[in-house]
Amino acid sequence: MPVCAPRICSCGKVVPSGAICPCVAKRAAERKARFDKTRPNSSQRGYTGAWEKARKAFLARYPRCAYCGAPAAVVDHQTPHRGDRTLFWDKANWQPLCTPCHSGAKQREERRQYRKVIQ
Repeated sequence: MPVCAPRICSCGKVVPSGAICPCVAKRAAERKARFDKTRPNSSQRGYTGAWEKARKAFLARYPRCAYCGAPAAVVDHQTPHRGDRTLFWDKANWQPLCTPCHSGAKQREERRQYRKVIQ
């Protein structure tokens, strides 16, 4: 199977196909750390004890992932609530997801939607 040729990073290092240059990884980690400093903690975003009770009840009622059918572990907001308490507690906006689907497919889907809004 053919492999793409290595590329040259902006720092001048040769980076193998599919790999990330250490300088790029370091910049990304610093950028994420700056964002995390400004982000409210989970309880400030609404994920309190009341949320845990509601989440457990929802997962007991809907135990399977909406995407792949595996056992669900996460209650996802189909439309991101972005601090809107009404949307946060709207059960029609909730869906059960397994961790891989929530961490992978759902996040990619949200990034695509976000890019469409910006363009």
